[in-house]
Amino acid sequence: MKKIGILGSGGVAKTLGSGFLKHGYDVMLGSRDQSKLAEWLSGTDGKAKTGSFEEAAKFGDIIVLAINGKHAADVLNLAGASNLEGKTIIDATNPIDETAGPVNGALRFFTPANSSLMEQLQNEHPKAHFVKAFNSVGAAFMVDPQFPGGKPTMFICGNEVAAKKETTDILTEFGWETEDMGPAEVAGSIEQLCILWCAPGFLKNQWTHAFKLLKM
Repeated sequence: MKKIGILGSGGVAKTLGSGFLKHGYDVMLGSRDQSKLAEWLSGTDGKAKTGSFEEAAKFGDIIVLAINGKHAADVLNLAGASNLEGKTIIDATNPIDETAGPVNGALRFFTPANSSLMEQLQNEHPKAHFVKAFNSVGAAFMVDPQFPGGKPTMFICGNEVAAKKETTDILTEFGWETEDMGPAEVAGSIEQLCILWCAPGFLKNQWTHAFKLLKM
């Protein structure tokens, strides 16, 4: 079982960390302030580790980027380019502009039109293999989601076939069906799903849903 290094200390990082532990992986969460992870760590019965961003990136055979989107580039630089090279990086971030706030339920992004945060990160770290995933659903449903309509769909994209296969295998373990939508240029469309997913929450306080792709 491969080791998972998760960059982040918020709700998404902790949820995915617990999910990987549940499914038998070795896990380290990385943070600038490891005290933020003390309570989570105490609940893992010694099965998990915490460290700096650099330590978590070095530890992981697979890396999960579960950080506020505005800090993503800085966190990857702190993790160290050499610790990212050749590794699958599951990118769960969204480029949310927190200074603007939602307008009539619609979030605003800080990325330019016809671009994406993942493309930016991939260009800055060309030797790493980014795969967009886990960005279009709330943390409560990321691991083993249960919906009356069956397994929800997680949309992914990325340039490296082997990295997408690793990510798909994880998603399958976590109870998802996966749709590979293509290369990194598709990341902008998948990031936009965050806006669509959040709109019912902001407008109607409805946060208990996920996307499902139906095919003939």
